[in-house]
Amino acid sequence: MSLSAAVLMAAGSSPSPTPSPTAPAMPSLQEAHESATNAAGWVEENWSTWLAIGLRVLLIVVIATVLRAVVRRAITKLIDRMNRRPGSGGGTALSGLLVNAERRRQRSEAIGSVLRSVASFVILGTAALMVLGTFQINLAPLLASAGVAGVAIGFGARNLVTDFLSGVFMILEDQYGVGDSIDAGVASGEVIEVGLRVTKLRGDNGEIWYVRNGEVKRIGNLSQGWSTAGVDVTVRSDEDLDKVRETLGAVGERMSKEEPWNEMLWGPIEVLGLDSVLLDSMVVRVSAKTMPGKSLTVERELRWRVKRAFDAADIRIVGGPEIPGQAAAAPDPTAGVAAPSAYASTVSPQSIAASPISPPSTTK
Repeated sequence: MSLSAAVLMAAGSSPSPTPSPTAPAMPSLQEAHESATNAAGWVEENWSTWLAIGLRVLLIVVIATVLRAVVRRAITKLIDRMNRRPGSGGGTALSGLLVNAERRRQRSEAIGSVLRSVASFVILGTAALMVLGTFQINLAPLLASAGVAGVAIGFGARNLVTDFLSGVFMILEDQYGVGDSIDAGVASGEVIEVGLRVTKLRGDNGEIWYVRNGEVKRIGNLSQGWSTAGVDVTVRSDEDLDKVRETLGAVGERMSKEEPWNEMLWGPIEVLGLDSVLLDSMVVRVSAKTMPGKSLTVERELRWRVKRAFDAADIRIVGGPEIPGQAAAAPDPTAGVAAPSAYASTVSPQSIAASPISPPSTTK
């Protein structure tokens, strides 16, 4: 057997090799050229729309940013103008004393913060809606959902909204400020913090009250303007009224010239006259206009001085001790006891004459 025949027999007896997987067909040059031509045509057809949308969005963002900066700057200038003190020629000395720089600064900063927040929310929110509209997004469902959600949140948080709005109007109207003594109905004390939702008060005993602004129905501010110190002096009805008036006037004039009462008193101490006249006493009314919150201090000092002046002038005060030398005689303890009756003794003629006659005896 020849070598060629053996090779052929071996090839016929060996298994045939498995066919290799088909390789992906490579795109031809013509197909690649067609795909690039289609993409370039699509870009060429839509590039103007993309450019217009981008420029519109950029313009909206730039206008919103510039407008927000301008509005915030205008609000800042307004707040700075509110912080300035009024001119010396525009008011009296009393109006100058009523101006509190720190309180005015806090109030203006609170107002400025609220105004800046509202302006930023309105401007940026409007810009965001305009950007969404530029991309041809239907805003009707979004606005409807936002409206329904706003109504639901507002209904659920109506107390919070009420507190916030009440706080805004309290600050805008300058109803009270830090350092004022107020009576808010539910609590009273000195204001230590004013917020848009809660006002913090310091009570007379040191306690801290957190009062919701929406719960306050009426407010009595004891620190705005001026206060009135009133003292009622009760004397006996037989005292000399001219002497009483002269003594009270001297006390008021002396107190008005001494430190620190001359700063607390914003007007002369006046003797208003008789407030009431009774059988055994008279009430003389004394009044003075004082610095806000200092009326009680002035009243205590005025009572102290009036008592010392009346003791020196021998003017008797109702309820006070008797002046030596004019003490009334001690009452007789037997003055209210009735005289003994003649009928108290059974052997007296009056008692015998008044005794009943015994009936005659019927026995024999």
